[in-house]
Amino acid sequence: MRNINKLLLEIVLIIFCVCPILGYGQQAPEAIMVGAPLPLTGMYAGFGEGALFGIKAAVDDINKLGGVYVKEYGKRIPIKLIVVNNESDPMKGGSLAEDLIVRSRVHFLVSGDQPPPMHAGVATVSDRYKVPYVTCSGPLEPWSEMRTKGKWEYSWATGLFAIATPAPQGDFRAKPGYTIVDTWAEMLKLYGDKTNKKVAVFAADDPDGVGWYALFPQFLKQLGYEVCGIDKKVGLLPLETTDFSSVIRTWKSFGAEILWGNAPAPFVGTLLRQAKTLGFKPKIISIGRAPLFYEDIAAWGGDLPLGVGCEIWWDPSFEESPGIGGTTPRSLAERWEKEKNKPLNRGIGPGYRSMQVLIDAIQRAGTLKGEEVNKALAQTDLMTIAHRVKFDENHFSRGPIVYGQWRKTKSKWGWECPVVFSKHSFIKATASPIFPIP
Repeated sequence: MRNINKLLLEIVLIIFCVCPILGYGQQAPEAIMVGAPLPLTGMYAGFGEGALFGIKAAVDDINKLGGVYVKEYGKRIPIKLIVVNNESDPMKGGSLAEDLIVRSRVHFLVSGDQPPPMHAGVATVSDRYKVPYVTCSGPLEPWSEMRTKGKWEYSWATGLFAIATPAPQGDFRAKPGYTIVDTWAEMLKLYGDKTNKKVAVFAADDPDGVGWYALFPQFLKQLGYEVCGIDKKVGLLPLETTDFSSVIRTWKSFGAEILWGNAPAPFVGTLLRQAKTLGFKPKIISIGRAPLFYEDIAAWGGDLPLGVGCEIWWDPSFEESPGIGGTTPRSLAERWEKEKNKPLNRGIGPGYRSMQVLIDAIQRAGTLKGEEVNKALAQTDLMTIAHRVKFDENHFSRGPIVYGQWRKTKSKWGWECPVVFSKHSFIKATASPIFPIP
């Protein structure tokens, strides 16, 4: 009997010792390690600066609450962010991501808005190690093409928009305000009849630009506009182009009064300076990517940014867009201005959203295991600081977009890009359109 009691006591002691490493007693990591490969220098530095601020703001907000609640450990765990600079070089993204996973032992990868080419290397590595990568990219079309070729399963784009592909019937985004063409077309509906309806279209020949150039001309033709040199792809230009004189002369001879395009900011700045020198002066200019950030348009010099229109995918005026712990789009923008003493960088919103979506998925998965968090990401339906996120079969969530135009102001910055068109009840226009461009 004594031996039996001794055996029972030993079993109880074993259970007592083992229990702390099971269930809620399991040893939790000191921090959830999140790696962020961002373009902090180079042509996409404007994207990176805003993204980093937004990501860090979301991390600060959740850490103030004690961290992310992980059911597996029965406690909140703070996030530790490790940031690396990809220098706006798509070729560096993959090796940096692998280093973050292998050496820094990150659980997850995150980034804010970056053009599609910046994601391929990171997405490939994420799949190899089964480490979820939550990012923001757009448009849908080049993202989907790249994802189909790469068969990415662990990468998720929390935005931004489609160029022309409508959302499927039944989707809450199957309405105007979620594609570039229906948003930019508002400018044409208002003022197109006051032009000769001749359009010059250009794009850099990177994946982002090629996607836009493939869709713009046909859409414009359907609206009754005449597009210069579609068959010869007159406006599809190498990314390294510095002399635009021949194509500008072609547009001028064609008589184009409207200019649509997509390219990086330095590319567009050079193009617009040469257009001014050669006397090419469109009445309407709508450009994707290049005019998104103040530092970029300010570098063009003179009045070149005046009246240039672009897509706006985040703004402090967004309503029904909650952050973490009471943060709002407005308060996030105020934090940026206070800490940076710079004009608004809209990249702060998508950056915050990426981290917000990752946090939500971790909490719903109840674990830090990559495969389980990846499954949770697929089921995401979350109101975020940049409105609702719900992924489709392409791991892409369309976000709302509106139209803005750069104009001079009496502020200390000299320029701002207010919303001039919106098809959304939760985003209000705050200024009137400029037409024609002076």
